[in-house]
Amino acid sequence: MRAYEVQEGDPNYEGVVEVERERPEPAADEALVRVRAASLNYRDLAIANSELTYPGASLPVVPLSDGAGDVVAVGEDVERLSEGDRVATPFAPDWVDGPVEPEKVQRTTGGNVDGALAEYATFPADSLPVLPDYLSYEQGAALSCAGLTAWRELVENGDLAADETVLALGTGGVSTFATQFASARGADVVVTSSSDEKLDRARELGADVTINYEETPEWGEVVAEQTGGVEHVIEVGGAGTLEQSLEAAGFGGHVHVIGVLADQEAVVHPGPILGKALRVEGSMGVGSRAMFDRMLAAMAGDELQPEIDRVFDFDEVREAYRYVEAGDHQGKVVVSLE
Repeated sequence: MRAYEVQEGDPNYEGVVEVERERPEPAADEALVRVRAASLNYRDLAIANSELTYPGASLPVVPLSDGAGDVVAVGEDVERLSEGDRVATPFAPDWVDGPVEPEKVQRTTGGNVDGALAEYATFPADSLPVLPDYLSYEQGAALSCAGLTAWRELVENGDLAADETVLALGTGGVSTFATQFASARGADVVVTSSSDEKLDRARELGADVTINYEETPEWGEVVAEQTGGVEHVIEVGGAGTLEQSLEAAGFGGHVHVIGVLADQEAVVHPGPILGKALRVEGSMGVGSRAMFDRMLAAMAGDELQPEIDRVFDFDEVREAYRYVEAGDHQGKVVVSLE
């Protein structure tokens, strides 16, 4: 079968190499998936250029946590899935249900166990959520990391209500899903970006207020003035944006720290956390399969369409990595394995 491996870390992604591998066979508790599409996250770039290494990881590894395809075989002990089921791949294959615990997130797909960028892959059958019929493979492949992270933070952990306001930083995968989920639940949404074109699209996806952060560098104060302080911040920048996010949050607000994309040399004063009794929470492990199931049910009720920016062919994988690194995308970048 065709597959890709990260064979060595390289800033230009030359270490991401197409290979031939033997098609795997499912163990007694596993399902074999014919992967039809897979998508990239910034985490995948960090693995490929050696900025991020998971405990127990070794190269080569098949990259990408996010994929979608068909079950083509199941192990002898599997009853939950059948041949022909359309499924998404898991980020944390050992986290099926319940609260996050260290042992449930020790193994991560595309990190320290082989991922979705292969024609065939095996996973624990209990880890695989079944996709609703209305989603394409490309849309299903967009969900495992960015979609589930946004859902878990806003709904599972944040208990998002219709009378609340969400601030989503940027228009990448997590923030775009957060915009869509929050809008679908009746919440108000504020989105920041340096691109007016992206902000226009964010409004089409449900944003109520948009701010160009290059034109308004002190956007935290502006958000607070316009909203009275938001209940939720989808914080994907890290130290470089956290100060403004704390300014934008209202009393008792929830700052969901998900990414570290901005200036990591910045210094953040804890005063607003104390003065406004903010809850600043780091996201770990993305989410369980049970959370994934609940997210899919909610999405199906609204027939919510994941935002796909571009689909690359299987022989264009390095180009896909570089395209994501450039940051010009909105939503998710997908690789087709058809």
